[in-house]
Amino acid sequence: MTRTTPPRPLDVEAVFPALAAHRRTTTRLHPRHGSPGTQDSSVAGPLLWPADEPWPVCTAVHPKGTGHLLSDVRLSRRILEDSRGREQTEEERHLLEGMSEGNHIPELRDDAPLPMLAVAQLYAQEIPDLVGPEDHDLLQVFWCPFEVHGPDRTIDVVLKWRRSTDVGAVLMPQPEPPVVGRKECVPNMCVVHPERVVEHEYLGLLEEELQEAIDEWEEARLDEDDADDKYNSAPPASYATYEEYEEAMAAAEAAEPEEINYMSDLSIAPGWKVGGFASWHLTDPAPVDCEVCGAAMPPLLTMDMWECDGASRSWLPIEDRDGQGPYATNPTEVYLGRGLMRVHTCPTGPAHPHRLSFQ
Repeated sequence: MTRTTPPRPLDVEAVFPALAAHRRTTTRLHPRHGSPGTQDSSVAGPLLWPADEPWPVCTAVHPKGTGHLLSDVRLSRRILEDSRGREQTEEERHLLEGMSEGNHIPELRDDAPLPMLAVAQLYAQEIPDLVGPEDHDLLQVFWCPFEVHGPDRTIDVVLKWRRSTDVGAVLMPQPEPPVVGRKECVPNMCVVHPERVVEHEYLGLLEEELQEAIDEWEEARLDEDDADDKYNSAPPASYATYEEYEEAMAAAEAAEPEEINYMSDLSIAPGWKVGGFASWHLTDPAPVDCEVCGAAMPPLLTMDMWECDGASRSWLPIEDRDGQGPYATNPTEVYLGRGLMRVHTCPTGPAHPHRLSFQ
């Protein structure tokens, strides 16, 4: 099934023509549980990886046998998904109770090469905002699932660009780390539903005059809503039952116009996406520049815990609005940083090291 982002509540460039200079496209990936193949773009699916090419490994020295068994992480998620809406069986409860964090593979040395976890595979023909080295049409993303790397003690990401037509025999089975540091470092296997949308730059990075104009516009809209509430107020009604009261309150809430906010509704799309702008909703904006040439590095890939949250609900795809499944808003169950991680790449030097940023 495709995923369709609803039109924005209004044409923000018609209200603020200067924003036309601050627009950019992004491809929302809309990952959803599924069974992709090696020829598909996916999250945590099998990769089109040559049988004669070494699989990426983590060679950093850190505890590698202590954490959660990868098999336990996946089994516990299957049990929770299968038992949703019903009471768990005794066997399911017994299995869940037996899963714990610990030193599962004491013989695994801290300096042993550890297979990296396959995180994503993205084909440029399906994802128009995927831009990499010339003539390379496939991006494969890995990470070591232990947040212990570098001075910031975070995850280590590896990017592999390739020409898909160069791959002959595919490696099967594909290596995996037996233990992971945190469950939230393991993405669920998902198919993706790429969709290109337009974004506008983060408010704090716009010209000061434009920021002030947007702030004043939002305040004026709030004042109008408050005035409408004042003049449309009615005497409180009485209800025969509490159920009638709840129904009336729900109907009244549904009838209220949705508040429109630049950052929540008109600026930057949430969720997993390729390209687009970076949001700095938890910190002040910080430059992400190439450490080799100094060029500003835009986001290549954003991995967000939420497909949307309470503030950004207007971005929830139309197909998920009626009877949405339990994983429509958190399909991958990945939680890095404070919920969001971005991989930035250099636009002038594809071979220059990428950088990470977190929110």
